[in-house]
Amino acid sequence: MIFTQHYDSPIGGILLAADEIGLTGLWFDGQKYFARGLPMERIQQNIPALAEAQRWLAIYFSGREPEFTPPLHPVGSAFRQAVWDILLHIPYGQTTTYGKIARQLAEKMGLSQMSAQAVGGAVGHNEISIIIPCHRVVGTNGSLTGYAGGIGRKMQLLELEHNDMTRFFMPKKGSAPSSFSGHHPTLGSKVP
Repeated sequence: MIFTQHYDSPIGGILLAADEIGLTGLWFDGQKYFARGLPMERIQQNIPALAEAQRWLAIYFSGREPEFTPPLHPVGSAFRQAVWDILLHIPYGQTTTYGKIARQLAEKMGLSQMSAQAVGGAVGHNEISIIIPCHRVVGTNGSLTGYAGGIGRKMQLLELEHNDMTRFFMPKKGSAPSSFSGHHPTLGSKVP
């Protein structure tokens, strides 16, 4: 059985889902792929895994690094699981690139190379955002690409972790700004 709870974060509502083992999903309300794979049969009840995830989020959104990880139960292929495991080891306040993850995974698997695009696909299918920190993965050139919760939220999460935002820029699409600067009223930074 799947259990759900809603969490109000400073950057938007979050739906949490868990089974008896651990957290299976964490989605921002309205994000791309919202509640993907979440069964229609679920119970809104605060079980221990959900309570631990809420405690983790409260610490995280207070601007501190949580010193624990709530129980997790991400569902995906062996390849995706391997990528998500690497994501879990990206330190708070730091970023890495899709290419670096691909090289690390290739080395781990005894391969000469790995596709950064394949890694990007696995990162994009992470159903437990923030706690499995896919927001800490950026393009090699500093481009803030690919975050299902939206590029604005990705910037807010990186800034909350005290990243040097001058190293990053938004991908050019239409008339969107090409660099980040400023402050969000809730977290101390704004989305341009």
